[in-house]
Amino acid sequence: MSKKLEANRIAKLEKIKALGIDPFGGRFEKTGTLAEIRASFEAEKEGPAVRGAGRIVLLRSMGKLIFATLRDMTGELQICLQKDALGDEFALAKLLDLGDIVGVEGKLGETRTKELTIFVEHLTLLNKSLLPPPEKWHGLQDVDLRYRQRYVDLQVNREVMEVFKKRSAIVEQMRQVLLGRGFMEVDTPALQPIYGGAAARPFTTHHNTLDMELFLRISPELYLKRLLVGGMERVFEFARVFRNEGISSKHNPEYTLLEVYQAYGDYNDMMELTEELICGTAERVCGSKVVAYTRKVVGEDGTSKEETIEVDYSVPWRRLKYGQALEEYAGVRAEDISAVRGKAGELGLDEKGMADEVVINKVFEQCVEEHLIQPCFVIDYPAKLCPLTRRVPGNPQLALRFEPYVMSMEIGNAYTELTDPFVQEENLRSSLEGEDKNETMRVMDEDFIRALKYGMPPAGGLGIGVDRVVMLLTNSASIRDVILFPLMRRS
Repeated sequence: MSKKLEANRIAKLEKIKALGIDPFGGRFEKTGTLAEIRASFEAEKEGPAVRGAGRIVLLRSMGKLIFATLRDMTGELQICLQKDALGDEFALAKLLDLGDIVGVEGKLGETRTKELTIFVEHLTLLNKSLLPPPEKWHGLQDVDLRYRQRYVDLQVNREVMEVFKKRSAIVEQMRQVLLGRGFMEVDTPALQPIYGGAAARPFTTHHNTLDMELFLRISPELYLKRLLVGGMERVFEFARVFRNEGISSKHNPEYTLLEVYQAYGDYNDMMELTEELICGTAERVCGSKVVAYTRKVVGEDGTSKEETIEVDYSVPWRRLKYGQALEEYAGVRAEDISAVRGKAGELGLDEKGMADEVVINKVFEQCVEEHLIQPCFVIDYPAKLCPLTRRVPGNPQLALRFEPYVMSMEIGNAYTELTDPFVQEENLRSSLEGEDKNETMRVMDEDFIRALKYGMPPAGGLGIGVDRVVMLLTNSASIRDVILFPLMRRS
């Protein structure tokens, strides 16, 4: 069927060429976007002459009169094509299809039903669509196909377009907050000879000319800290990072990470900055500090249902100590490792061969995260989980680290930075039993240690998963809904 429809459109294409018209036209000067044209109309006044362009999404032919609806990135507007007004150009109008892109020139006015309309006097074909949109399109029911053919999804699904317009606004708002605080936006290498800054498995590649193995970055952290050493006291980067790991509703192998470093600050400054970045963005982009989020929950009978929760991003967010959360929700104390391992066994976790801190964190993830619904900071993590972090003064077993949580989802990571080069080198050389050996640095980054020896100012560092924040602020169920082209298995 689709081949026949394509053949019909190609036949029309040839007829258009026979009229001496280029079916893949060039530049078209517009009066404005369709939204701007719509806003320019004043009732009871003679409509202005306008020039607009867009894709045909509705088409109704009534002999010598054709009504169509154009859509661009800003909205929709009806056009009226009449044989008397168009003359010879009406032959082109009769060859139009859904999906064609046209430019029109005419007077803006209202129909008898008060529908705002451009009454077209000149018609220009800008692109002949050779494939029709799917029948009975409602955002494309096949989710897999939506992700694979995002170009079609965006064309016809206004909700999808709005998500990505909002994503752009969220990133821009975050950028403006940081610039307003005196931070400088920088770029660091995506190709790195030594990967570091996180516990994750990298993608490996090879540079032919230099004949060297390289890694797609799992984090920009160690390079941004080098900039602190160099005297750039407030820096940030919206970094594309790559982790050769699983795919889920919260994970994509390529994603956007906002990393921020502030000299002479600490993790308390980063908490305050996180609150401003998220709460301020919610208010500016969503219009409220309270934003609804819908999730699926599984009942005791095994059936799933949706529940909508009003997430309140108002500051200050709750501060919850890691050990306190573990005791409150898992019923064990981090110091009682026997009890923690017993709990791990109850949860079906294979804790044998794992370091104590790894077992503790596995239990935390299983028992605590589901209860962290409203925005909060989990603070003061076990130190051995945090090799790049300064210790709590007077308690070296804990690190000055926090993770912000919303709707049971960790959306970032931050800490007071470790600046002692000797302690840092010792931490990086060790790895915890039970951690994946492929998720630790295979080679010590000697240059990073050298940089610390030149002296790095005390600092606070923050990483925020931009895609997860966009999920929350657009009420999207999956990270794939907020990434234009998520990684997909070959079809």
